[in-house]
Amino acid sequence: MSAQATFKSIKSLVPLLDRVLVQRFKPETKTASGIFLPTSATSTPLPEATVIAVGPGAPNKDGQIIPTTVKAGDKVLLPGWGGNAIKVGDEEYHLFKDSDILAKIQE
Repeated sequence: MSAQATFKSIKSLVPLLDRVLVQRFKPETKTASGIFLPTSATSTPLPEATVIAVGPGAPNKDGQIIPTTVKAGDKVLLPGWGGNAIKVGDEEYHLFKDSDILAKIQE
């Protein structure tokens, strides 16, 4: 189970090392024809997310900083597990290690 923290503003959170702050896409609450879906049908988190902020990178074994592979604004594919939940008002964000991100989504 992941830890959860609460902050007043997401701008006050600056990821360290190779951490990446993301916000998962919200599931659709109604179909294209206008039928509202029950909460149970939309409670599974979507694997896609938008990168909000990234850390500077982590040092390798030689002490050189290896930058993160994604940047703010990128769309990414996340694993179905892991990350640390962060709540800001009604919005939820997650912190993942750069190496936990599965892919960058090209548009």
